[in-house]
Amino acid sequence: MNNIGQFNAAHGAEGFGFRKLEAVHWNLEAPHIYEASLRRNESQLARGGALCADTGSHTGRSPKDKFTVRDALTENTVWWDNNQAMTPEHFETLLGDFLAHAEGKELFAQDLYGGADPAHRVKARVYTEMAWHSLFIRNLLIRPTRDEIAAYVPELTIVDLPSFKADPKRHGCRSETVVAIDFTRKIVLIGGSAYAGEMKKSVFTYLNFVLPTKGVVPMHCSANVGSKDDSAIFFGLSGTGKTTLSADPERTLIGDDEHGWSKEGIFNFEGGCYAKTIRLSAEAEPMIHAASLRFGTVLENIVMDPITREVDFDDQSKTENTRSAYPLDFIPNASRTGRAGIPKNIVMLTADAFGVMPPIAKLTPAEAMYHFLSGYTAKVAGTERGLTGVEPEFSTCFGSPFLPRHPSEYANLLRDFIAKHHVDCWLVNTGWTGGQYGTGRRMPIRVTRRLLSAALDGSLNRADFRRDPYFGFAVPSSVPGVEPHILYPVKTWADKAAFAETAKNLVGMFAKNFAKFEAHVDDAVKAAAPTNYLAA
Repeated sequence: MNNIGQFNAAHGAEGFGFRKLEAVHWNLEAPHIYEASLRRNESQLARGGALCADTGSHTGRSPKDKFTVRDALTENTVWWDNNQAMTPEHFETLLGDFLAHAEGKELFAQDLYGGADPAHRVKARVYTEMAWHSLFIRNLLIRPTRDEIAAYVPELTIVDLPSFKADPKRHGCRSETVVAIDFTRKIVLIGGSAYAGEMKKSVFTYLNFVLPTKGVVPMHCSANVGSKDDSAIFFGLSGTGKTTLSADPERTLIGDDEHGWSKEGIFNFEGGCYAKTIRLSAEAEPMIHAASLRFGTVLENIVMDPITREVDFDDQSKTENTRSAYPLDFIPNASRTGRAGIPKNIVMLTADAFGVMPPIAKLTPAEAMYHFLSGYTAKVAGTERGLTGVEPEFSTCFGSPFLPRHPSEYANLLRDFIAKHHVDCWLVNTGWTGGQYGTGRRMPIRVTRRLLSAALDGSLNRADFRRDPYFGFAVPSSVPGVEPHILYPVKTWADKAAFAETAKNLVGMFAKNFAKFEAHVDDAVKAAAPTNYLAA
């Protein structure tokens, strides 16, 4: 086996079970990975220096093809209503076939950390078949120093082989695509998909399993911090604005997607950002736009002019889910430690495509738990194959696909931290106003930024509030610099009767979704349901 690059020779690829590999390229940095990826015709060089790659038929994650090994460790700890089981025997067969499939191949290995807090991080070694995947995961996780690499011993091993085709009968899976996690052996196998996001979310899933037992809340959120160590976290599903809103030039960016909250404070799981780029502009998001064009960035599924090599962030012909993966230090005001103190504010982002939620609301602790467990946003036509209208999406804890444990475990930890530290909680609608998708308009980002600034600097707490007639939470009556009518969603609609009907329907959707959590929450959280307020 030809080993190229720096690694701990006492813990090489043979120790995992690899045999007869042509070569393993260890911990290569961006220039070397560029050369390998371009030589192998995996990607193209875009104007400005970014590496532009396509992910083929998989332009997003494949949650229906994700499996967890069901064994003595996971039998009574994994939330099986939300996680598909694989037998240990099927996983063993799959692992053997992965190792056999890798024979004769060049692999790229990165030794990385998941977690900026040394007390709670995992050492994740990632083997990839594609060179650009190695750059992607190097950008997204935290890179050890050269001295640390010399003594690196992996705890979690991920093997990503897009050319591997699973056999449902042989491997106990659903299709030729498979993402299989064995928490006992600390192995993740990814096959049949070139979508790089599967790797980073596998690390997130692993941390979501191990950290709650240490009293740490793993969170699908972005985070930033002000000059007074007033950190804030932003929960939200894809497309709600986590990356955009946390990249605030007046605050230091901690991270854009995954964090932990321990008794010491918050810490980033990652060392990079994975930004959605559809309709990205230098005017609206200058820091993200600049980072996305730099040497060292990986662009996924973005249309590029074949002659000028200029990228077109407005073109969604390949997918709506175009992405940019870059190191955190490409953002000028990003944290160099990935850590901050106890949050002063929690912001829950929802892209309400029904257009009935206010642009901001203040939540009581009980309301915060209700909306955290609900994890509401809405999907619109074009974001998923076959979707032609507006559909609600309730992803509990704002990250259902990545939760191995029952949502109540994460919610209870979060509730205790909120209560102990008197954290202010907000619900922010980055979706539609003046009508639902197709009739109304997207909430102006300047309005969202103004309201968030007021919430984070504390001035919004001094506003006059009213109770929303449908959801019951507190909504500011006026905020300097914000048009008064936009704070009253019904006033933005031409058809008031249509607004009332749409709002009542959405309240009903909340109630139907929350029924499965009622046995796991106290009376205060049950009372925070919008149905109770509407009935009163």
